[in-house]
Amino acid sequence: MIDGTIAYIDNNEITIPELMKFIKAPDFPTGGLIYGYDGVKSAYETGRGRIVMRGEATIEEDDSGKARIIISSVPYQVNKAEMIKKTADLVNEKRIEGISDIRDESDRDGLRIVYELKREGIPNVILNKLYQYTALQTSFSVNNITLVKGRPMLLNLKDIIKYYVEHRHEVLVRKTTFELNEAEKKAHILEGLIKALDHLDEVIALIRASRTPEDARTGLMEQFELSEIQARAILEMRLQKLTGLEQEKLKEEYAEIMKIIEHLKEILASESMRMQIIKANFFIIILFLSILQ
Repeated sequence: MIDGTIAYIDNNEITIPELMKFIKAPDFPTGGLIYGYDGVKSAYETGRGRIVMRGEATIEEDDSGKARIIISSVPYQVNKAEMIKKTADLVNEKRIEGISDIRDESDRDGLRIVYELKREGIPNVILNKLYQYTALQTSFSVNNITLVKGRPMLLNLKDIIKYYVEHRHEVLVRKTTFELNEAEKKAHILEGLIKALDHLDEVIALIRASRTPEDARTGLMEQFELSEIQARAILEMRLQKLTGLEQEKLKEEYAEIMKIIEHLKEILASESMRMQIIKANFFIIILFLSILQ
């Protein structure tokens, strides 16, 4: 899905068949195999489809030469215990013949269901009956109705990606706008502190001559053309900020925050830059998933 989304970002005119080269089929969390591709194709092209799924099965022989069927995954949303019980009932009713025992050998390493077959049982015939009569083969209906700006819409594969990218873009714009506002607020306070330090003797004298904090705040605003926020920050400034080293730190911090503000403004001014950031986030996800594997 990530590869397909990146392909769409690079080319908004990409077709659904071209997207299907990147997104070949849905990735169901419980495993299983998709049986036939028509349902997938219909779901991707129209938003609706019926996908037939089968559990993964292999046929083996034990040391005595008897065959058995090993199930290593089940279709999506199939309850393993219920499937085993249903199969046992069908065997007892003789609707499925040739199975002598069913064992659930699943553990922390994964799912494993073993169907021991009678010597006269034909493995492929029995496996087909399991597909026919049990949940080892089932279908999953796709109905991609999604809320788009508050309205339900049936979306094909390209539409899903399109609106997802639009959502990611809106989130990035909101996030960047918030960060810019916060950075500008911080820069505004730093500008006030730096101005106060540049006129330190006058500021100290004004504060000492003021009868109340309110008088000091008003005086700072009037004499040095400061905002109320800046004046309050000056009055709350710790004495350690008056040292030469701390003054240099304030100026360095101001220079750094101005670089951040410039970068954030560049992002908000450039849609192509925003799309590159969205792509970069996808690449980080890919890297993270590869590390987990």
